[in-house]
Amino acid sequence: MPAAPETLGAGAHDRPVRVGIADDHESVRLGIKAACENVGYEVVFTAPTVQELVDGIDGRSVDVIVLDLSLGDGSRVTDNVHRAQSTGASVLVHSIADRVALVREALAAGAAGVIPKSSPTTTVMAAVASVARGDVLNNLEWATAIDADRDFAKAQLGRRERDVLHLYASGLPLKMVAMQLGIAHSTAREYLDRIRVKYVEVGRPAPTKVDLLRRAVEDGILPGLDPDGGDGRR
Repeated sequence: MPAAPETLGAGAHDRPVRVGIADDHESVRLGIKAACENVGYEVVFTAPTVQELVDGIDGRSVDVIVLDLSLGDGSRVTDNVHRAQSTGASVLVHSIADRVALVREALAAGAAGVIPKSSPTTTVMAAVASVARGDVLNNLEWATAIDADRDFAKAQLGRRERDVLHLYASGLPLKMVAMQLGIAHSTAREYLDRIRVKYVEVGRPAPTKVDLLRRAVEDGILPGLDPDGGDGRR
């Protein structure tokens, strides 16, 4: 018996996860579309380029866009991630795992995670569900891309800044972070502001708490999360 479809919302507002797919290989688009529909997701539109996908979505609600990194139109990864995000969707990269520089660029642009094309379909579908819920997806390909890319600049955080980031990104409210570290709330806020400035300076902005969690994982301040997004925090 197939598993119950992943839904978002509650009660009368339950609805299936809505997916868009951008890949320049028709067989890949058809394969992901079939897999999505098999588990009960709604595929809103598929296209060989992000621009065609956005045009085809035409303002309709989409939760996740599954994006190949290297499309045939010569578009840039950062532009594609941002254009996909402009629809209101989170971006799940689905690509060949050895494209290290492109993986890093996609993550820096704000992609929610990376799933290699060699992954089983069940893993890809679980990742789609995780990203649709707003969880931060982390996996081996993400860590490998970061570790292998010497150009990935870590923010140079002081010990106290690392302590604040560790506690705050772990899920504690800033007031509790201050109490646990024995500092004033205003001081904790100053540390947090400085942390964000330092990430902007290295080209890895973190305006939200989820972004800070992602940066903390990337820089080894927090351990990696479950590959299927099981321990995502907001």
